[in-house]
Amino acid sequence: MCGIIGFTGNLQADNVLIHALEQLEYRGYDSAGIALRTEDCVKTIKKVGKVSNLKQEIDSNSTIPSTCGIGHTRWATHGGVTDVNAHPHTVNRVTLIHNGIIENYDSIAKILENEYTPVSQTDTEIAAMLLDHLYDGDPINTIKEAVKILKGAYAFLIMFHDRKDSIYGIRNVSPLVATHTDEGSFIASDVTALIKYSKDYFVLPENHIFELKKDEILVWDMNQNLVKPEMLSVDWDVETAQKKGFEHFMLKEIFEQPEGLRNTLLPRIHDGVIDFTVDKLPNHLFTSFNRIYIVACGSAMYAGLVGKNRMEQLLRIPVVVEVASEFRYEDPIVDENTLVIIISQSGETVDTLAALRLAHEKGAKTLSIVNVKGSSIARESDYVLYTHVGPEIAVATTKGYTSQMLCLYMITCKMAYERNIYDKNDVTHFLEDIDHAIQSMEKALEMKDNIKEIAKNIMNSEDAFIIGRGLDYALSYEGALKLKEISYIHSEAYTAGELKHGTLALITEGVPVIALATQESVYDKVISNIREVKARGANVILISNGTLEVTDSICDYLLTIPKIDDRFTPFSTVVILQLLAYYVAKYRGLEIDKPRNLAKSVTVE
Repeated sequence: MCGIIGFTGNLQADNVLIHALEQLEYRGYDSAGIALRTEDCVKTIKKVGKVSNLKQEIDSNSTIPSTCGIGHTRWATHGGVTDVNAHPHTVNRVTLIHNGIIENYDSIAKILENEYTPVSQTDTEIAAMLLDHLYDGDPINTIKEAVKILKGAYAFLIMFHDRKDSIYGIRNVSPLVATHTDEGSFIASDVTALIKYSKDYFVLPENHIFELKKDEILVWDMNQNLVKPEMLSVDWDVETAQKKGFEHFMLKEIFEQPEGLRNTLLPRIHDGVIDFTVDKLPNHLFTSFNRIYIVACGSAMYAGLVGKNRMEQLLRIPVVVEVASEFRYEDPIVDENTLVIIISQSGETVDTLAALRLAHEKGAKTLSIVNVKGSSIARESDYVLYTHVGPEIAVATTKGYTSQMLCLYMITCKMAYERNIYDKNDVTHFLEDIDHAIQSMEKALEMKDNIKEIAKNIMNSEDAFIIGRGLDYALSYEGALKLKEISYIHSEAYTAGELKHGTLALITEGVPVIALATQESVYDKVISNIREVKARGANVILISNGTLEVTDSICDYLLTIPKIDDRFTPFSTVVILQLLAYYVAKYRGLEIDKPRNLAKSVTVE
């Protein structure tokens, strides 16, 4: 959740830190701060609100000469949103920033209460107290002793005041990536903060201590053996992460989806079939199990619902979709004959990472779908499929969701081929249908003006419902999530057949009902359900496949996606739902890329 940056080198540190924090704003935060190492002290500046507020505070002071410092954007967990609770926190000889949650901070505070009096309400200040209490002049040993006591998730950047140009730290679960250039050494919670300086980076291994120096980065394991981390490279640049003329990152990323899906698909086609050789996935993986779990959170889990529909119908294998935060506590039926598919855009989602580790404990094979190379989930999975859609900056996922969905379609096709359900001709038709689906997404993007008009009509609504059956019902969850997280309209997904079992009581005059009717096998049933809500005054927005006939009298607005095979309609339908949520939020004057109370990467339970 929080954004972290550390730098030591030959550049003015506050400029480096502020630029990096601006790149990390998309993660979500409510305060920001920096600490600068000067010739004779550590100077801390922190402010509630945007990074721009912090920048103004820095600019209002005289320049602070410094080439070493740490910076942080905080999302409040322990303690309210105040300047005092903002990071960094200083306790005597230690200045600290932290991403994560210290679960036993209260018991540590009680142990130290005769020595220290906290000035904030944060768990981070307690961690700083512990480090200061343990500090014996040896930063490495001090950190080792501290983490024996600390429980929880953390990524720490620490400045010990007697170590003038060095930054120390350690991580457990919460991510950190680092790079060294001729300009100095950099470490951050996300590679987007580093890309201005280098495309090459490494992921700090968990439970390893590091020292950032001007001329190198040193990493030790807990036995104090020096470790040389694996270097990685990003395949995008600073320009890719910018808005490119779009008003918001979310809108840019919606429009990037067709290209992103082609980039994800094409490297996996060889000799006319789906081929995961480049991903080092062996063919036997797709035939060696009799049960599938798809485990994820939020939109990633909703992509899993679409994948479940396709897998069960084609493969006739039981597929369970489980929200990752519950997986550990449900005692899941997982064994060596189970394939667990883990989905996470960031690859650092803490609940999903914990579910992955449980799956391994139970003997299952794990296959992850992630967008970030070298992320924790990618490293710890048996196998990994990367989505090649570039950085996703908006908090609400769009291209991340559709690329995850595409990977599940490709996995399904590969399983069918390896199990002799599909022959090569069937795979050819599958690839043609995927191509048609991507083209239909491009056509859906051209419908934005019609969608704008609908958005204006429903922008003042307090509630909305999205209904469908079969594959449409699986998709409706993502549509409802987009509307609620971006526009703050309370929206719910329902299978259309369940309306009469209670939900019709909520249908009143003018309530928006977005009806998905793209599946020919249940089309007549959905139309009957639409008539039920229309008779009660609902404002019906109907999204239908171009292969089906629609009577205008059953809806107030009709959006027709291009004619494609019913099994592939989610790709174009979700574009319409994304655009609708976007324009409703825009007309309501909301902060679209950074919705309230939400963060891009959820690294705490």
